[in-house]
Amino acid sequence: MIRAPEPYENVRETEVEMEGAEKCTVRWLLHGGKGAKNFAMRQYTLYEGGHTPYHQHDFEHEVFCLEGEGTVVLEDKEYPFLPGYYVLVPENIMHNFVNRTEKPFKFLCLIPGEIKGG
Repeated sequence: MIRAPEPYENVRETEVEMEGAEKCTVRWLLHGGKGAKNFAMRQYTLYEGGHTPYHQHDFEHEVFCLEGEGTVVLEDKEYPFLPGYYVLVPENIMHNFVNRTEKPFKFLCLIPGEIKGG
């Protein structure tokens, strides 16, 4: 399936309802429902004071910071996460992302599989 490029803002932004998430939204940009067979691409926004849950998965994911300033926490160690930075979150590692600034913190997150998100 060939799809024309489109602005990410065209994809519906929804609140992350996972327990422990605060002021966090997601846009499911690519996934199985859009023809992606190997990966799902999600764009997250953490608003002022926002964070993802401190959690783990049985799969790795790759994350790239688009804008804003945030922190990535990996196994209780904090690292700055700035525009242009990327990180691999290995499987079964406790992690989360945090925004301690007033500006939105946006990042892409890729996960394996033909997930039917969004």
